[in-house]
Amino acid sequence: MTFFRKAWYIARKDILSELRTREMVSTMGAFSVLVILLFAFAFDLRVAKAGTVAPGALWVVVAFAGMLGLNRSLTSEIDRGSFDALLLTPIDRSAIFLGKALGIIVFMFAIEAVILPLFVIFFNLPFLQPTIIFIVALGTIGYGGIGTLLATMSSNTRLREVLLPVLLLPIAIPALLAAVKCTAGALDGREFAEWANWFGLLVAFDLVMLGASFLVYDFIVED
Repeated sequence: MTFFRKAWYIARKDILSELRTREMVSTMGAFSVLVILLFAFAFDLRVAKAGTVAPGALWVVVAFAGMLGLNRSLTSEIDRGSFDALLLTPIDRSAIFLGKALGIIVFMFAIEAVILPLFVIFFNLPFLQPTIIFIVALGTIGYGGIGTLLATMSSNTRLREVLLPVLLLPIAIPALLAAVKCTAGALDGREFAEWANWFGLLVAFDLVMLGASFLVYDFIVED
C-alpha cells in the first residue's frame, strides 16, 4: 500500500466517522454562524464602512472555528483509545499526520463553504470571487497543518482546550495576518503587485510549516 493511500484511508476514516456523528461540523458551523451574525450587527451599528474590517472578521471566524475542530478531532479519538490503536499499526507516522491534517482541512473547507456565502449576504462584498477562495484555501491548508501538529502535542495534557490556543495562535499569526492582507487586497480590487509580498508570506508559511510538521510528527507522537 502506498504512502498516500495510507494517508487517504486515515482521512477517509475521520470523514466517515464525522458524517455519522456530525459533532465537530455542527459545533464549528453553529459557532461560525453566531459570530458572523454578531459581527454583522456590530459593524452595521458602529463601523461606517464594514468592508474595511470584513477581511479580519472572516479570518477570526476561520481561525476559531478551525481551533474547535482541531480540539475535537484529536481529543475524541484519544478518549476512545483509537488514536493509540492507530499508532500501533504498521503505518509511517508522517502518513498519520497527513491523514489527520487532510481530515481537518476537509472539515474546515466544508465550514468555509457556508461562511463565505454568509459574508456575501451580510456584508454585500464579493467574497466568492476565485481569488479570495484561493487565498482562503491556502490559509486553511497552512493553519490546518500546523494545527494538527500542535493539537497532537496538547491532546494528552489536562489543559488541552487551553493549551492549543496558547500554542497555535502565536505561531499562526504570520499566516493569519498575510491572509487578511491578501483578502483585503483582493476585495478592494487592488493590483496583485501591491499585496504580492503578503501572498508570498502566506505561501512560504504553508510550505515551511507543513514541511516541518511532516518531519517532526514522528517525534511528537513518540513523546
